[in-house]
Parts: sequence; C-alpha cells; structure tokens
Amino acid sequence: MKLRFLLLALATIFVASSARAQGGLYFNPIVTIVHNSTADTGTYAFLGSGQTQQIFGGVMIGGYYEVYHAPKFNLGLDLRDEIEHGNNAGLNNLLFSPRFTYRPADSKLKPYLQISIGEGKTHSPYNPISYSKFEVGVMVGVDREINRHIDWRVAEISYGKLQTINSYQVNGSTIGTPIPSASLIEFSTGLVFRIP
Repeated sequence: MKLRFLLLALATIFVASSARAQGGLYFNPIVTIVHNSTADTGTYAFLGSGQTQQIFGGVMIGGYYEVYHAPKFNLGLDLRDEIEHGNNAGLNNLLFSPRFTYRPADSKLKPYLQISIGEGKTHSPYNPISYSKFEVGVMVGVDREINRHIDWRVAEISYGKLQTINSYQVNGSTIGTPIPSASLIEFSTGLVFRIP
C-alpha cells in the first residue's frame, strides 16, 4: 500500500512540474494470461488448486504525460491501474513507467515502449485474503492518431513477473511447495483521449 502512495505522489509532482506536457487518458479492456511453472494445491492457490495457468480480464485505467518532444520521439511517464478477475480470483496492478514514443515522419502511427514497476495485489478464488508484492514488466504498443484529441490504441502487449498469493507464502514452510513468481502476458486495445 505504501508503494501505491509513493507512485501517486511522484506522478503528481512530475505532472505539476511539466508545463509543456502533452498527455493522454485511457480506460481500456485488458486480458492477461497468468502462468506459473509450479501448481499450488492449497487453500490460497491463486490460479486454482492444481492449476498452472488462467486467463484474467478486466479494465486498465491510466494516463501518460510526454514532457520531452523531439522531431522523431517523445519521452514521458505512464501511470495505470489494472483491475482484473479470473476463476473467481482477483489481480490488481498499479504500475508506473517511463515511456518512449517513436513518431515516424508523416505517419499517424506512434509505436511506444514502457518499462514498468509497481505493486501487484492478488487474492485466491477460495478466500478474500490479499497479498501485495513488487512487480516489474515491459510493454510495447502502437497508437494510431484518429484526430487531434483521440488515438486508437491498436494493440499493447506486455510481459511481467509477479509473486502471487499462494499456500506456501501464507503458511510459511509448514504447508505446500515454494511457488515461483508468475509470468503475466497482457493484451489490450482501445481509445486514448489526448490532452494537448
């Protein structure tokens, strides 16, 4: 929880200091494939007892500010919250990312790259106890300009790692097997409302 407040405070300070900033806001659907190499069979199994993969879906709410503008690229920051559910389990990621956008000459396409850090919060399908851990990931995507204020996020794909709730973590070494961090492969599309 402390990490969430720190990220929001940093984003607020950065936005306030960015007089020339150009940004965008988005509220888009997201689908995530969560995979783990080791199955958890206990009460706190995030993917379900004996499962190694599940599909989660939900919404991504966020925004970005690009504060440095060059002829062919922009640099900025992105802050987002991803709220997803699958198999009655919950996944909530709050992520903060530096953002690099490339703008080819005379093109409406804007490919971008983001390296994200943040906090992932998970709860299993069997009980409401939640578990928060540090998360890291890489995102690539392409936005296409529709008009002055709207972009179509053609596609965004990301890969991340997160230690999810599991029986071994909650019960310590008394029950279960150590479960490694899960791989998160995320897909999203939608609209971005630009703020000039």
